Amino acid sequence: MMTPQVPLGSGLGHDTPAADVVAGIDLTGKTVLITGGYSGIGTETVRALHGAGATILIAGRRPEQARESLGDLFDTVTVLELDLIDPASIDACAEALGQATTKIDIFIGNAAIMACPLARDARGYESQFATNHLGHFQLAARLWPLIAAAGAGARVVSLSSLGHKRSGFHPDDPHYIERPYEKWEAYGQAKTANSLFAVALDARAKAQGIRAFAVHPGGILTNLGRYLTEEDRAGFQTMAASGSFRFKTPEAGAATTVWAATSPQLEGKGGIYCEDCDIAALTDQDRNASMTGVMAHAIDLAMAEALWDVSEDMTGVKFTV
Repeated sequence: MMTPQVPLGSGLGHDTPAADVVAGIDLTGKTVLITGGYSGIGTETVRALHGAGATILIAGRRPEQARESLGDLFDTVTVLELDLIDPASIDACAEALGQATTKIDIFIGNAAIMACPLARDARGYESQFATNHLGHFQLAARLWPLIAAAGAGARVVSLSSLGHKRSGFHPDDPHYIERPYEKWEAYGQAKTANSLFAVALDARAKAQGIRAFAVHPGGILTNLGRYLTEEDRAGFQTMAASGSFRFKTPEAGAATTVWAATSPQLEGKGGIYCEDCDIAALTDQDRNASMTGVMAHAIDLAMAEALWDVSEDMTGVKFTV
């Protein structure tokens, strides 16, 4: 039975900082892998989970930046190189992680690119879909033995976005071969895919007591916005000024990820989309009508299964749970 997409009334909210989420939670003995954990909300996610006692493994494309961004935390974590758009890099990172740990209790797919100009990987795949979804799909598949080794209670957290409202998954042309490329639609498709991945994975893994969650962290001004134009930035500022959209601090932006990864309130639950440290409400409103909630296309189990099959074909990786 699927977990209802209905808010719990968690008692937390939009501005709750990540450190408050794990107050009183002991993660000693738990191992966390997070992609992109040395930048933006990834750094704050690492700080909160490390502060709760977890062993932290960070995988990312620019590990040389980790020392500067993590500061005094750098010597207490393990940083590995990972380029999510490069299948060989993903496999090499997975092999290195196999040497670094015997289990992964919490897998967090945090790294992403957003609203970039049209680019393709060596396979011809559109870069946002390839990086944000396919890269994490392949990495999780390669690391599944380590996640399974953690046993019941392990969690997978896939970072989606409010951007999922811009587009569903287009199985007939996900890489913009036949249709015109639009950067925000492509981002929306990738973020819908991140949510659908959690839905399909949870359906497969819950019998083992391993659960998966999709997370919308909120709007945070970080390096993720490096491709934004002045017009894009002005649009966000206009929404913020109107009150229809509120930005978060990086500390609050990390909170829903940390909540999904650790909260006892989610025990026995999974396959759901979370925001503001709670399960999000389901909304079928026009994407411009609401800045909260999850649209049905991002949690549809049939589409999640279709995406899973397509992802195995595109990566050439059989993901057996």
